Amino acid sequence: MKKTLFILTLLVLALSAKAQDVKNQLNPVYHGANSLAIAPDARAGGLGDVGAATDPDVNSQYWNPAKYPFCISRSGVSLNYTPWLRKLVDDIDLANITGYYRLGDYDALSGSLRYFSLGEVYESMDADAQSFRPYEMAVDVAYSRMLSETFSAGVALRYIYSDLAFKGEGSDELKPASAFAADIALYHNGYLNLGGHESQLGWGLNISNIGSKLSYDEGNTSEFIPTNMRLGTSLLIPFDEYNTLTIAADANKLLVPTRPTMDQYVKHMVDTEGGEAKDYENDYGGYRTWLEGEGYYNVSPISGIFKSFHDAPNGFKEELQEIQWSVGLEYAYNNQFFLRAGYHYEHPNKGNRKYYTVGAGFKMNVFSLDAGYVISAAPSNPLDQTIRFSLAFDMDGISDLLGKNRSGRRRR
Repeated sequence: MKKTLFILTLLVLALSAKAQDVKNQLNPVYHGANSLAIAPDARAGGLGDVGAATDPDVNSQYWNPAKYPFCISRSGVSLNYTPWLRKLVDDIDLANITGYYRLGDYDALSGSLRYFSLGEVYESMDADAQSFRPYEMAVDVAYSRMLSETFSAGVALRYIYSDLAFKGEGSDELKPASAFAADIALYHNGYLNLGGHESQLGWGLNISNIGSKLSYDEGNTSEFIPTNMRLGTSLLIPFDEYNTLTIAADANKLLVPTRPTMDQYVKHMVDTEGGEAKDYENDYGGYRTWLEGEGYYNVSPISGIFKSFHDAPNGFKEELQEIQWSVGLEYAYNNQFFLRAGYHYEHPNKGNRKYYTVGAGFKMNVFSLDAGYVISAAPSNPLDQTIRFSLAFDMDGISDLLGKNRSGRRRR
């Protein structure tokens, strides 16, 4: 029962529940610590989950920490909250706090803490069943530096903790798991002339969660963490002194090997052991043993990164299916009022997360408030009606209000 519960929990977290019926084609990329793949903030959440190259803000830690040296304010703090999978349950949520501090004109330190609660889960369906509260958390710090007037780089270190194990009597089968990871990020922020207006053009790259694997059974098997490559671009176009429009897009690929299918196991056994395919088609025990041995679980994290580019069962066509695409638009009036819209696409064979997003924001000198909302474009999608909230504080604005700002703001 506990192993079944654990697997079901991972499947819920994988964000692809209720995927469409596509016979012998659905083959998502599996990984542990699924909460790390959830966008924490409302601004990016309203832009279709775009953020690798958008204008720097306090929540850049998740999307691209290399953006922080280009922030206007000296420092800032953001609180983010997301009620998650409200179409399925009412007590799963993600809380996140992010902050940064520019050390000078060229360097910045940043960090974040995220806590993902799965609510109350019962051991079984019995009336007297014991309950527990599984959760995942991650804490990270990053350092970023401008290498030129238009280019910066950043690195981040992260500790991940995942506790999905029931702690009642006879629950020693599963244990909490932990891992360490690092991010490598690049960001370019330049300008070009469009229609007589100086527009801002940026691109960004963030390879995140490069690190160790998670094991819930003391090393017998281990799960990959969501190592991810995000590449994006954005264009900010000013129409006049008060009105601007930003167009941004991201391409996103998990650098995690694709779990071999049962068909691959059958082919492997026919090639190595002989016989006919029907002799192995229902050999699920042998399939599991093969995965635990040479087939999947013994692949190292670094080897898995390189393998993720060429291991899809259906070749290059399926590799392209593993790329997720996002596009977003942001309209700003006087850099105070914001309207946002976006679209996120994931191939049906890889999870079928297709959704539109809308959002709005209000910004003052001291604080900003943002909200984002998800509208599913796929039938029976548990992500439908997901909403995010973000409240950010500008430390320079607070200092100005108190008459104590000595650092001065960076001007665009």
